[in-house]
Amino acid sequence: MPTSHNSSHKPSSGAKFARKQPFGGASHSSHSSGPRRFGVSKGGRPYSRFNGVKKAPYKGGSGGPSTGSGFSRGRGGKFKQAVFNDVARFVHKAVITEASEHFVPEHQFADFVIEDSLKKNIISKGYITPTPIQDRAIPHILRGQDVVGIANTGTGKTAAFLIPLINKVLKDRNQRILIMVPTRELATQIGDELRGFTPGLRIGSAICVGGASIFNQMQDLRRKPNFVIGTPGRLKDLLERKTLVLSSFATVVLDEADRMLDMGFINDMRIILAQLTTPRHTLFFSATLSSEIEVLIKNFLIEPVRIKVTTGETPKNVEQDIVRVPHGGSKIDVLHELLNKPEFNKVLIFGRTKHGVEKLAKALEVRGFKADSIHGNKTQSRRQKALDLFKKGYTKVLVATDVAARGLDISDVSHVINYELPATQDDYVHRIGRTGRAGKKGIALTFVD
Repeated sequence: MPTSHNSSHKPSSGAKFARKQPFGGASHSSHSSGPRRFGVSKGGRPYSRFNGVKKAPYKGGSGGPSTGSGFSRGRGGKFKQAVFNDVARFVHKAVITEASEHFVPEHQFADFVIEDSLKKNIISKGYITPTPIQDRAIPHILRGQDVVGIANTGTGKTAAFLIPLINKVLKDRNQRILIMVPTRELATQIGDELRGFTPGLRIGSAICVGGASIFNQMQDLRRKPNFVIGTPGRLKDLLERKTLVLSSFATVVLDEADRMLDMGFINDMRIILAQLTTPRHTLFFSATLSSEIEVLIKNFLIEPVRIKVTTGETPKNVEQDIVRVPHGGSKIDVLHELLNKPEFNKVLIFGRTKHGVEKLAKALEVRGFKADSIHGNKTQSRRQKALDLFKKGYTKVLVATDVAARGLDISDVSHVINYELPATQDDYVHRIGRTGRAGKKGIALTFVD
């Protein structure tokens, strides 16, 4: 258990959690009409209570409390910092998802019409029964149909497009496939999963992302790999240098398309898609469908098959609470005492800004915690090192901006803490989806000033 280097930093001990109670969709006792909330007593000690849902204006952001509910949009359709006039309802709403009937797969992985060498690798990884998105998407992709897949994070959609596309390359070694993603971390993760499916198959890949050497990436592209996985900004740079020539690519995947739009990549996406050869095989995967994505689908896909998989996995496996810090309380002292508890053994903390995330990570280090940060100002190598140390358990606490909210598969995260509120409810759902993965239980805490 970490200890403080400076006793003046350490708040009083003895904070108690309330008894465990599921949220949203489940029946509650008379003592639990709303989410549990943790606060700070006058002595600086966190406390919890079951007083039902009360109004809790959020006073963060530049605009002050909102008089309405929901989110405000700035120029260009970008969400400003969320202003909630009832944070308890916000957390509660994230639990309520579209109910899905009991899933009975139509296939086993052994049933798919794919090359025996690929099938052998899949089975060696322990894959037997596909997830819903895999079960429904793989047959259509194998037939060469355009697909729009709407699925939550953690549902196995990466394998849903990688498996049939690897099979396409095995049948025709001249096939080249572009996979466009919003973040460096997701690109790296897809590359790792691709390599996991292709040992011995002689299938090459290149990761093209910012924050890493563009010259090394240019060298990788000269080898004409079958798979190119990259972020829109770096892909556009490589196009302008004429190192990446998309006329040889007949297949493209846009993964986390909604996130790319949120990050302002719409023009880059259009430029890149327009340079691909026609006819082409196009796959869109997204957690949500916005009007902008619908326009892209209309312009770039041909009679796509739409597959929507809703799942209650994240809400069911993730217990959600509010940490309420009253006026005059020390937010970091509350966080310190929570992190000192033995059950907080692998904690992902989300902040709002790069500077704030870095400052919080350094403050936690000063207090004796093994903490690191991941944000857009770090180079790709430093971000990857921070992730690797966190995954392997050498770092107990990872403080991140929303760059880590989507696509990352980090096993055994015990807690997700929203130290700063997310910009949208979708971002909230993706953040808490970093815990409670693979059927395990997780806890998500949201700080409210």
